[in-house]
Amino acid sequence: MSSPPRAPDAPDAFAFHAFHGGQEPRIDARFGAHPSDHGTTFTLWAPDAEAVSVLGDFNGWSGAGAELSQVSGLGVWTGYLAGAYVGHRYKYRIRSRLGGEVLEKADPVGFLCEAPPATASVIWDLRNVWNDGDWMAARGERQKLSAPMSIYEMHLGSWRRVWDEETGTHRSLSYREIAPQLIGYLQALGFTHVEFLPLMEHPFGGSWGYQVTGFFAPTARFGMPQDFMDLIDDLHQAGIGVILDWVPAHFPSDAHGLGRFDGSHLYEHGDPREGYHPDWHSLVFNYGRNEVRSFLSSSALFWIERYHVDALRVDGVASMLYRDYSRKEGEWVKNRYGGRENLEAVALLQQLNRELYLSHPGIQTIAEESTSWPNVSRPTEMGGLGFGLKWDLGWMHDTLSYFARDPIHRAHHQGELTFRTVYAASENFVLPLSHDEVVHGKGSLLATMPGSEWEQRANLRLLFAYQWSIPGKKLLFMGGELGQRHEWDHDGELDWGLLGDERHRGLSHCLAALNRVYRALPALHARDCVAGGFQWIDGSNTAESQLLFLRLGEGLRDVVAVGLNFTPVLREGVVLGVPFGGRWREVFNSDAQAFGGTGAGNLGEVTASDQAAHGRSHSLRVTLPPLGAVFFAPP
Repeated sequence: MSSPPRAPDAPDAFAFHAFHGGQEPRIDARFGAHPSDHGTTFTLWAPDAEAVSVLGDFNGWSGAGAELSQVSGLGVWTGYLAGAYVGHRYKYRIRSRLGGEVLEKADPVGFLCEAPPATASVIWDLRNVWNDGDWMAARGERQKLSAPMSIYEMHLGSWRRVWDEETGTHRSLSYREIAPQLIGYLQALGFTHVEFLPLMEHPFGGSWGYQVTGFFAPTARFGMPQDFMDLIDDLHQAGIGVILDWVPAHFPSDAHGLGRFDGSHLYEHGDPREGYHPDWHSLVFNYGRNEVRSFLSSSALFWIERYHVDALRVDGVASMLYRDYSRKEGEWVKNRYGGRENLEAVALLQQLNRELYLSHPGIQTIAEESTSWPNVSRPTEMGGLGFGLKWDLGWMHDTLSYFARDPIHRAHHQGELTFRTVYAASENFVLPLSHDEVVHGKGSLLATMPGSEWEQRANLRLLFAYQWSIPGKKLLFMGGELGQRHEWDHDGELDWGLLGDERHRGLSHCLAALNRVYRALPALHARDCVAGGFQWIDGSNTAESQLLFLRLGEGLRDVVAVGLNFTPVLREGVVLGVPFGGRWREVFNSDAQAFGGTGAGNLGEVTASDQAAHGRSHSLRVTLPPLGAVFFAPP
């Protein structure tokens, strides 16, 4: 006669010592719901709970016989429930010792949630067979700062939609459905990475994923965890890296979420001057609490280890760093030294980046940081925050301001483009044209360009050429490559019909050509993040609104000469000083007829004369197309 199944041994209090000390980067290995052959072990942190039980499909949602026990006086509750299996839904019923309030909460470390608007957690087994070994082995080389990185930012739910016969509506593609279409599209355009707006579970679709309740669960809107793993696996096998937006700056106050989790302000600050975010009407993590630090560090590492994610773009870093962010005088609390810096958030970000790069040197972390906080992308041992890269939001603002101007006025504002060279090497920058620039009444990129329809498209091609030719990694939000005329709509899809118009199709061809030349020529990427990769030829010709410069790689002949003309006037006989003579190929021309341009250019190549110019021994005499860009490189 066989013995009845035996429950796994309960952990002792010492097993949670690192968690309580803020030094546990893998709480997912112990907390949450962990199924075995005959049942599931549940573990939860709720220090102000008087009692905790588990409600679920396995007990008729009664909680009877599903009480958890405290491991120690520090608030960890655990228990094994026979008959609780993979696929069963569950929540925790928590009776607070603070007045006896009873709350029903989803699992903070749940690996799967019901698809919204349902809010229960789901027992799940994350085991998976991966086939991306080649990518993972080479990831460090592909993602080092001297490698090309061009990022296609996208919202998975509104990239493309299909008609659903059952519901009679258009729906988003699933993780599995989108994989072959997305991969083929990204390969045709030549992007090295795709960045997904947050795919962690979130109750409100209109938040675009930035109001997270499931910090360890991919949203069930598009499928199961292994479906998402397979999408990443397929992208890796196709040579495409994956970046996830990750949101440690705040979380929503939905009843089933982290807010007042055990009747106390457990994850958030109790004082609304510290715990409430006025911009997003959400709650702010208490970064000074040890267990919260363990929770957030573990969430970040979880996506890199369990889902093979290559980089995390950390949202809202500026709002974490400043206690007075978006707050008026009297609405915020000074730090212990009387300053505005959030020292606890700084310590968390430094700890997080140290742990991630130590455990997985080939990954990257990318800060969305909109201020002049120093050394965001410098090592923590040098006093930096430890990020690998930082979004250059100042570049974005200045550049779009310049391009929105009528060319007749650009001569007076060229400093909006040239100012960046003052600080370009101060951080490791990503140049973002992100989703934030095509919402809230800002219009699409194309619609913000001045002039006739032809001039608008020429301006957009010139904008892409400018972005791809200056130092910094590249990021473009979906739809920009199509030349959409309307803002992004998260409830719709991209205007795919534009590809039937050769004028708009030419924008995509232009971007694909830029990605090819950017990846092929080390001068355009190898020194993106160090001084010496950029030299002015002439940045002072404001009268004709021209920028002429060199991009420099490591080798003596690893050079690209760039000429940009921000007026609709054809410029002939423009002189560019270059470091050596011989033939120079025209490797890119934004005015090519295949891109929808006039075809003005330099017949594929020019020969450098020995006439010195701009302090260099040789010079090129070239034609700059109207609202156009040309790149030249030695053969």
